Amino acid sequence: MAGGKEIKTKIASVKNTQKITSAMEMVAASKMRKAQDQMLATRPYAQRIANVVSHIASSHAEYKHPFIIGRDQIKRAGIVAVSTDRGLCGGLNTNMFKKALNLMGELEGKGVAFDVVTFGGKALSFFKRIGANVIAETSHLGDSPEITQIIGPVQAMLKAYMDGEVDIIYLVGNEFESTMVQNPNAQQLVPVKPAEDKELQHHWDYIYEPGSKEVLDNVLDRYIESLVYQAIVENVACEMAARMLAMKNATDNASEMIDELNLIYNRQRQASITQEISEIVGGAAAV
Repeated sequence: MAGGKEIKTKIASVKNTQKITSAMEMVAASKMRKAQDQMLATRPYAQRIANVVSHIASSHAEYKHPFIIGRDQIKRAGIVAVSTDRGLCGGLNTNMFKKALNLMGELEGKGVAFDVVTFGGKALSFFKRIGANVIAETSHLGDSPEITQIIGPVQAMLKAYMDGEVDIIYLVGNEFESTMVQNPNAQQLVPVKPAEDKELQHHWDYIYEPGSKEVLDNVLDRYIESLVYQAIVENVACEMAARMLAMKNATDNASEMIDELNLIYNRQRQASITQEISEIVGGAAAV
């Protein structure tokens, strides 16, 4: 059993760790509110443009954009993965990686290879570790990412699709449900899925100015970028919520450990005092 000095050193070390985790919990809690506000502010636009584009995919326009036309044979897929740059956020990244691995397993089962674009340092290191072909990456987007930071990697994946190098594109990230719940999510980006509304199955279309080609070429690029940006903003909110909970659990665990170590120290100290008293009494009796 460790001596009293070693136990007191261990208690001091755990207390210092507890101070750090408590401070990180408070920082994450303060950042989470700002991240949630940004996420909620961008959601309506992302949802609205997604509805419009899905309606366009259901229409019968003279010009069919390549992002709307599905390909008969899928030989290679593109995966856009969104993660955090830092750890200490519980199982947030791990759950997303499991979702990505399940998707890749399904693709490989069909004989489909894949290329990857990553946002976040954790995703980059993970996909490099498993030997995936990473064609573009960016990290250190910060707590308030700007859409201009994501355009380059997104366009690299879209260019691969336009050049026929990939036949389908998926987006894998985390969806913020509540402070306690963050769900990994995988969705198909390209080709765009038509709206499931039965009322849109008849012959109809939007009116385009100056023309359908000019409008769709711009709108569909913005659509893909907005969905990826929304996934990144959602991931920031998920990261702060997950880190706050992880640091709270770490702080609580440190408190429990300190109590256990104090109990061990007091028992050992009591045993040491009892032994000293016994030795004194035994010595006096011998005299």
